Amino acid sequence: MVSCAAFHSFLFEYDTPRIVLIRSRKVGLINRAVQLAILAYVIGWVFLWEKGYQETDSVVSSVTTKVKGVTLTNTSALGATVWDVADYVIPPQEENTVFVMTNVILTLNQRQGRCPELPDDKTECKVKNNCVPGYASTHSNGVQTGECVPYNSSIKTCEVFAWCPVENDDHVPKPAFLQEAENFTILVKNNILYPKFNFSKRNILPNINSTYLKNCIYDSRTDPFCPIFRLGKIVEAAGQNFQEMAVEGGVMALQINWNCNLDRAASHCVPKYSFRRLDNKDSAQTVSPGYNFRFAKYFRDSNGTESRTLVKAYGIRFDIIVFGKAGKFDVIPTMINIGSGLALFGVATVLCDIVVLYCMKKKYYYREKKYKYVEDYELGVDETYGTNS
Repeated sequence: MVSCAAFHSFLFEYDTPRIVLIRSRKVGLINRAVQLAILAYVIGWVFLWEKGYQETDSVVSSVTTKVKGVTLTNTSALGATVWDVADYVIPPQEENTVFVMTNVILTLNQRQGRCPELPDDKTECKVKNNCVPGYASTHSNGVQTGECVPYNSSIKTCEVFAWCPVENDDHVPKPAFLQEAENFTILVKNNILYPKFNFSKRNILPNINSTYLKNCIYDSRTDPFCPIFRLGKIVEAAGQNFQEMAVEGGVMALQINWNCNLDRAASHCVPKYSFRRLDNKDSAQTVSPGYNFRFAKYFRDSNGTESRTLVKAYGIRFDIIVFGKAGKFDVIPTMINIGSGLALFGVATVLCDIVVLYCMKKKYYYREKKYKYVEDYELGVDETYGTNS
């Protein structure tokens, strides 16, 4: 019966809002305070801070880079050697990235043949039976031949067929091999497009001429729009030490922020640069730190014998990250946000109703004034209960 009565009420009853004017300082102040807070939110946050009156678009970007710098090293293995861009930028071009070698382990004049493997717990041997012909682990320099041969006067290791002599990278050069790399420079050319507004620009601004470009170096205070960056300054701006980072390498981010208000002149749309280190540098995490990889340079002598120089390159990879958003006035988002703001004013009414009907001392009196029950007039019955006011 209860369910039938509820269904009957749901189906055959209709409620309509009733306006009741309540003269109460407390409720009136609550209502105006909530309305004022909503008005401040809509005007201050939605329209002024978030620019809710604008249509927005995300940036589309392309980046090219050019590194410059020369340094001289003098070692017993190589002698006096000049290193230029073709030597330390590997590969010459990448997408939104440039790698600069700062440290290196060179294994010169490798040829394919038989030689002792580096000693460890799996390669050291006493007799021939300790070595397995054809065996090669993921960390091997070659394939075992099955022979046990002297590595030095006190240690024997399994012989391998490999590029000989095998690389020994137990000791990373410190200080870094190319210490002067911190004075190298990188030119970043960035073109951006906001397709929705057909707006394009580049980070070499219209007021920058060739004379300025040849002499400027980026500085956040004196030259904030110079697109040429000194590598040491990039690392320093990220709170890192270049010489420490150069030993084992790392990954840096050069961030270009294009946040543009296209309701203003195009000259106000300018890039903002920032820098941070991307790889995790934690003194407690000492396993496989930094950034390195291997490559080889191959040679063939007059007899047709092939040899190579194996290079284990440590260095800093600079990732150029471009992001941004542009906004321009549009009627549709403006009207949507105005409508949303007006709808929020209903919160004040709901809150005040809760205070009046459930929190105030005279809540039953107010509830009686707010609700009025009327029977079906077509049945000839007038108001039967509730108030008559």
